[in-house]
Amino acid sequence: MSRLPIKKTYKLYIGGEFPRSESGRTYEAEGANVARGSRKDLRDAVRAARAAFSKWSSMTAYNRGQVVYRIAEMLESRRAEFAELSSGADEVDRSIDRLVWYAGWADKLAQVLGSSNPVAGPYFNFTVPEPTGVVGILAPDEPPLLGLVTRVAPVIVGGNTTVIVASATHPLAAVELAEVLATSDVPGGVVNLLTGRREELAPWLAGHMDVNALDLAGADGVEELERLAAENVKRVVRGAADDQSPWEIACFLELKTVWHPIGV
Repeated sequence: MSRLPIKKTYKLYIGGEFPRSESGRTYEAEGANVARGSRKDLRDAVRAARAAFSKWSSMTAYNRGQVVYRIAEMLESRRAEFAELSSGADEVDRSIDRLVWYAGWADKLAQVLGSSNPVAGPYFNFTVPEPTGVVGILAPDEPPLLGLVTRVAPVIVGGNTTVIVASATHPLAAVELAEVLATSDVPGGVVNLLTGRREELAPWLAGHMDVNALDLAGADGVEELERLAAENVKRVVRGAADDQSPWEIACFLELKTVWHPIGV
């Protein structure tokens, strides 16, 4: 007796949970039903990211590195599955290696990006990197897994939280990665992931007044998004799908300078 196949229906990932879109909409992509996020879902994701920022940014850099390394471990355990959702095992291996690489940078950023500055007078003058805040990411379409990992890892290693609009054409690697995040040590709200139509969600993400920076790696119509981002002076980064550098982390950090009197 034949039976109808049951397609998996993927949900959003907001605040460490998997809600359906408040609109109830879905669309079909890569043989599955995928939630079609709305403006309300995006607002909820930004709210979750902001709520998680204080705890995540105040963790020690060493602990954040451990958490990102744990994501790599969990991805390694599902290597074969992710190979089917991406271009193959090589892309998965590169994604795992990239997470490990960025995890290793977590407790070295202050030494490389910061400085002790010579000043005239009896003062210590230090420049230290601090996270920007909530970062919106428009994930690249290709490569689906490595491109997403490449843009997310430097954002969260530096202590930021994020709201991601996944690729509309290749969303499954992203939503499966959300399941990896949910079973790793990443606190709820640090990474929030929306699926749906980028042309619908991107303008609201760019214009949201509680988003501090924007990564346009997977964006079309960049000029309009930059105009919307300028309303609250967001930092705008035009990232690439395969960049790997400590300067990618620096893109989402603020350099703060502190003066302190030298004690006698």
